[in-house]
Amino acid sequence: MREGNLEAPTRHPLDWKNEAFYDEGKAFEELERVFDICHGCRRCVNLCTAFPTLFDLVDASSTLEVDGVAKQDFWKVVDQCYLCDTCYMTKCPYVPPHPWNVDFPHLMLRAKAIKFRKGEVGLRDKLLSSTDAMGRLNTIPVVVQTVNALNKNAAFRGILDNTLGVHKDRELPEYTARKFRSNALESKKHEIKDGKNTPGKVAIFSTCYVNYNEPGIGHDLLAVLAHNEIPYVLVEKEACCGMPKLELGDLSSVSDLKNKNIPGMAELAREGYAILTPIPSCTLMFKQELPLMFPEDADVQAVKEAMFDPFEYFVLRAKDGLLKKDFKAKLGKVSYHIPCHSRVQNVGQKTREMLQMIPDTTVTTVERCAGHDGTWGVKKEYFDNSMKIGRPVFRALAAADPDYVSSDCPIAARHLMQGMGEDAKQVQKAHPLSLLRKAYGI
Repeated sequence: MREGNLEAPTRHPLDWKNEAFYDEGKAFEELERVFDICHGCRRCVNLCTAFPTLFDLVDASSTLEVDGVAKQDFWKVVDQCYLCDTCYMTKCPYVPPHPWNVDFPHLMLRAKAIKFRKGEVGLRDKLLSSTDAMGRLNTIPVVVQTVNALNKNAAFRGILDNTLGVHKDRELPEYTARKFRSNALESKKHEIKDGKNTPGKVAIFSTCYVNYNEPGIGHDLLAVLAHNEIPYVLVEKEACCGMPKLELGDLSSVSDLKNKNIPGMAELAREGYAILTPIPSCTLMFKQELPLMFPEDADVQAVKEAMFDPFEYFVLRAKDGLLKKDFKAKLGKVSYHIPCHSRVQNVGQKTREMLQMIPDTTVTTVERCAGHDGTWGVKKEYFDNSMKIGRPVFRALAAADPDYVSSDCPIAARHLMQGMGEDAKQVQKAHPLSLLRKAYGI
């Protein structure tokens, strides 16, 4: 229960176009105000390393209060935040409409935006967040085989660690020679069957990760849609959703990417399509972050209303009586991790609900941050913390003695398998969409 506040949390638009947003002095005043509230509460101490970092700074200060912490040390807290949003949506009792108006993630975003504008973001971070550019380069024939081989070479990874600051032990995703958007099958001309809760036709925003790294996830989604006789199209023009740039504080690039993506998606939304993205962070970007950055943009708001997590769509489709349940294969025991960016969409555990419809399938859900968090856990200075945050999740997943480990976030899933170590050797990693396709036998 939220202390003194029984209303649902709400979110104020992000005033990022106002020059005062980038005033470092005013930002530090707000940081001190919010940090003082957090210090007095400490409810979020186990969520990530941002809060323990803050509390350690306070406890080591001369006053044992936030006013005793050197202002420049506030940046240490900012750097530990990877904008998972979990503190805002699940823990904090002081979020709006509470009069204290605490929005910790968006305050961290403001600080990151100031840091970016000051030119204090390095080449590595800019490269890692440029997913389209890296994807296009690394999927060129011959280049793709070379990149994948080098990423598994200890000597090269040592060089990468020392020069670019990508941790030598972080398992990196492979790039594909057959991009999803180049090889997606066309939809058959099925009848459009709208339901009470769901449009009967779907547009797919494939995402950078699915397009360049794991196209199989996208093909599994298309196969499930085809099996359920749901007509689909791919969004015609697609760029990165902008989440990596948002996490960097590069809000101008977020705006540029929005201008590339939103017009075509808004047209599809107004034509009655449900828009699905197979990566939770991308879904959240269109559901929450862009609408808060551009509250007056009718196209952004139209896309928000049309946006679905795939399993949110499938469960609602089942409620409409329009989803097939002719499952042919059992899945056994599934250890399922729900990512932070799925949790904070406020739609419930729809992936778990869907998988539990499959006969002879037991789903054990772990609802805790895995610790990888986009590009954060790749970086040399944060790798150890990312593994530390993930340890309770690694143990909980292994404790169920599963046949499969699964997460809606494929980046988190790879991190989980790495963290499980020996416990992962007898377990298969599979995205929930891949498991659903397997259950259908298609």
